[in-house]
Amino acid sequence: MKFSIYSVMTPDITPETLIAYLKDTNYTAVEWRFSETPADFKSEEPSYWRNNLCTISPSITDYDIQVLKDKAEDSGINMLSVLPYLTAGDLESTEHALQAAKKLGASTIRVGIPVYNRSQHYKELFNSALRYLNEVEQMCKHYKVKGLVETHHHTIAPSASMAYQLVCSYDPDNIGVLYDPGNMVHEGYENYRMGLEVLGDYLAHVHVKNAIWQRGQTHTDGTVDWSVQWVPIEKGAVNWKQVLLDLKAVGYDGYVGMEDFSASMPTVKSIKHNIETVQRFVAESDSAY
Repeated sequence: MKFSIYSVMTPDITPETLIAYLKDTNYTAVEWRFSETPADFKSEEPSYWRNNLCTISPSITDYDIQVLKDKAEDSGINMLSVLPYLTAGDLESTEHALQAAKKLGASTIRVGIPVYNRSQHYKELFNSALRYLNEVEQMCKHYKVKGLVETHHHTIAPSASMAYQLVCSYDPDNIGVLYDPGNMVHEGYENYRMGLEVLGDYLAHVHVKNAIWQRGQTHTDGTVDWSVQWVPIEKGAVNWKQVLLDLKAVGYDGYVGMEDFSASMPTVKSIKHNIETVQRFVAESDSAY
């Protein structure tokens, strides 16, 4: 199994610094957060989704791309993926992300899928997503970069089986699924082995993080508020030992990418802790298999 890291989880260091850290670990690849940082965010403390310093701007120059590529190559780090926050239907931004991925030497990008918030019927959203993906597949084929649909809460693909419904009519060489069990704590849990079996050849990448449900306020009528909180990968609802066993069972030998949002330890310590924990789980899973 190969290990990557998604730069969104390292918000207080720069891309160049991240590559330098990875050089001294067993990570062999990086996935880049790809987003513009609004000017009013830049005065804030670093954070995962606002002032994230480990982000590649869509306006990055070819010169800066080459500098980053050279540093990664010198460190033996693969530029695995570009992960933008695309809106389904935004073909212009999707193509721009594909172009950046091609220049960086990345093999995948994350594509947009519709949000589900009860304001529009699922079937309408599903059909609009297919119209978008029809065009995206041709772009992916042209740039030779695979587009990934991520299993994600509050979208029309919260589970493996619903993601499969979106991608199953496309060539898995062009369109695949980013499988994220941590997101499925929020919404979309299915038996891991079954979901992976459903995905089959469309399983393209895996993200590693974890979460728990937390009890909140109890109201006068007895109802209780619940919310999901990110936690370290060994302390959450996702049984990562089982997921790793199931990945092995379906023959997955690709990357697993760390995406820890728990903020439970400093960034550099988190980088090390996550890979060491997953490596331990892999070793225990290998013994149990």
